[in-house]
Amino acid sequence: MSELVISTQEGGVLRLTLNDAGTRNSLSEAMMAALGSALDAAAADPSVRVIVLAALGPAFSSGHNLKEITARRADPDKGASYFAALFDSCARLMMSIVKHPKPVIAEVQGLASAAGCQLVASCDLAVAADTARFCTPGVNIGLFCSTPMVALARNVAPKHAMEMLLTGDIIDAQEAFRMGLVNRVVPANALSETVSELAAKIASKSRATVRIGKQAFYRQLDLPLEEAYAFTARVMTENLLQRDAEEGIAAFIGKRPPQWTDEP
Repeated sequence: MSELVISTQEGGVLRLTLNDAGTRNSLSEAMMAALGSALDAAAADPSVRVIVLAALGPAFSSGHNLKEITARRADPDKGASYFAALFDSCARLMMSIVKHPKPVIAEVQGLASAAGCQLVASCDLAVAADTARFCTPGVNIGLFCSTPMVALARNVAPKHAMEMLLTGDIIDAQEAFRMGLVNRVVPANALSETVSELAAKIASKSRATVRIGKQAFYRQLDLPLEEAYAFTARVMTENLLQRDAEEGIAAFIGKRPPQWTDEP
């Protein structure tokens, strides 16, 4: 059996590629476990500075594996305990991306549907090919995309999110860009190169500083304005006391490239 997630690394950039085109890269139990393990390993690996999440085949990810779900309706509880565990696993995977110490960039080459769209929305950045498509079509099959809604609603305006959720319509890459779901749209033949350049740029920064900034970004989003400023003032104070801030400021004043230590 081929690897469900192919890991390759160049410099400080780790590429995790979903590799289950037969199920349109569905977020099966096995796929979520493989991706979760790869992300955990990357968090502990100091050589990894940025993660790119890509996919092979016509779909980035079709979301949950509906055949896998349907098979569990034969369980004594009609699948209730399995469904609860499945969505809990998915939530942990999505939260692990948000809480990951390294930036995660989605490289979207095809359709990102339902939990696949949730996966894109959970990443820190997303770059889409002009051929990419996005949807949350659960309403069409009687299963509202309630868990994908969590990530989607934290990335786009509420009315845009509700339209996607209530209609199940597919939107193109340019519409996803207009809504704020993706950062950039590029020609399909330039997708990997564009993402690689973006990842390399981020990888050139201080790993310690990027980690501080990513963690602070998500935490302050949930705070009232006054508390957010108080929190980020504390973060900046702590950041200023780190070696890389001292080095970076000295390098800027001295008009020389900084030499990062990546240490507190």
